[in-house]
Amino acid sequence: MEGLMCRNIVKRYGKKTVLDQVDLTLEHGKIYGLIGRNGAGKTTLLSVLTAQNPASEGQVSCDGLPVWENPEALEKICFSRELNPMNGMSANAMKAKEYLKIASIYFPHWDQALADRLVRLFGLDVKKRICKLSKGMMSMVTIIVAMASKAEFTLLDEPVAGLDVVAREQFYQVLLEEFQNTGRTFLISTHIIEEAANIFEEVIMIDKGRIILKENTEDLLEHCVCISGKDDVVDAAAAGLETHHPERIGRGKTVMVRLKEGQSLDASADVDVRGVTLQQVFVALCGEEEHV
Repeated sequence: MEGLMCRNIVKRYGKKTVLDQVDLTLEHGKIYGLIGRNGAGKTTLLSVLTAQNPASEGQVSCDGLPVWENPEALEKICFSRELNPMNGMSANAMKAKEYLKIASIYFPHWDQALADRLVRLFGLDVKKRICKLSKGMMSMVTIIVAMASKAEFTLLDEPVAGLDVVAREQFYQVLLEEFQNTGRTFLISTHIIEEAANIFEEVIMIDKGRIILKENTEDLLEHCVCISGKDDVVDAAAAGLETHHPERIGRGKTVMVRLKEGQSLDASADVDVRGVTLQQVFVALCGEEEHV
């Protein structure tokens, strides 16, 4: 039950606090989505969870074992992050096949047959050097490493960056197939929210270094609605409820309402009520200065 856990995580760079008192548990056998604005702390959180970056304060554990400099815990974890041909990594001079070979040695449960199948599926030219690959091809390399690692906890940072719509669909299919076959836990950080929304069993939102939401995706969308109508009528209908992202047009008003357990809108209120998408919830919660 324990899973991959962080408690009271703080990460500072100089005087800047990038992660601020983060508590998070990733349970076994779920697909999580991690979404947040640029600079919200997504990549830093992933790197701290996977012991690629030390926390300034707090503890990270995997099934009860501390992850920092602990091979027994780290063999359960894979963090597949974006490759960048401009960051001076020695890996950039390698051919893709050499990079994958090193990954096969590093990850103790590596599935070479799966790696080979994904190379064929994506049409990856493994003879090219990392620095010569397109952004989409670099994403393919990170996806292949993540899937073939067979790590119990697999974290991917922007895995579909640069992929066209066909390749993105192939990735989602491979992800679901691997999840169904193995029950591995996946955490996907992405900016392309809507097309991945139905894959995320739970969504985690991070804003300004803090986790502001961790909830079952279906439940979240059931409890969030957008209401619109005359300004005063909308205010009356939403009185006492959690509201976000009000927009006014003339004497009209639109606002997102997040209903808590047992709450409901007044059925007699003269307002239009419509459901919202995960992207709309994200914009409403993270696109405002204060959280009501």
